[in-house]
Amino acid sequence: MSMIQTLLKTTLPRLLVGAACLIGAGVVAQWQWLDKDGRKVYSDRAPPADVLEKNILKRPGSVAKAAMSAVPVSGDSAVAAAVPNPQSAASVPKLSGVDKELTERKKQAADAEAAKRRAEEERVTKAKIENCALGKQAKATLDSGVRIARTNDKGEREVLDDAARAAEAKRVQNIMDASCN
Repeated sequence: MSMIQTLLKTTLPRLLVGAACLIGAGVVAQWQWLDKDGRKVYSDRAPPADVLEKNILKRPGSVAKAAMSAVPVSGDSAVAAAVPNPQSAASVPKLSGVDKELTERKKQAADAEAAKRRAEEERVTKAKIENCALGKQAKATLDSGVRIARTNDKGEREVLDDAARAAEAKRVQNIMDASCN
C-alpha cells in the first residue's frame, strides 16, 4: 500500500465525519422565541404571527450577522457601520410597547370583577328589601296588641309580657333602621 492510500484510509473517514457535522449544523433549529407562557421554543419555522417581536430571541442567519458586526472596521466604513441600514430598519415592525393580549386579559379581569361586585350589591339590596318587609310586618304585629307567643328552648310556649314586647319592638326597629333606608 502506498502512502497516499494509507493517508486516504485514515483521513477520508475524518473528512466525511466533519462534513456530516457541518451539514447537521444547518438542520438545527434556527428560530428561537418565547411563547405566551414564557417558555423557550426552538423551531426551523418562523414563529406564529401572535408572537411579539421582542420575544423572538434568534432568527436564521443571526449568528452570521452577529459575527459580521463584531468585525472591527476602520476609517470611513466605521461611520457607515454605525449608521443602521434604513432598509433593515424598515423591515422590522414598530413595537407599540403594549402587549395587546395582556391588555385584553386585564380588561376581561376588570370586567369580571365589576360584574361580581354588581351581583354582590344586587344580592345585598334584595336582602335589605326582604328584611325591611319582614321588619314592617313584625312591627305591625307588635303594634296591633295581639298576644304573641313563642316557643322557648325547652319547647314550651311562652306569651310575651310588656317588657319582652318592648324589647322585641326595639330589636325590630333596629332591623328596620338598618334595612329600610
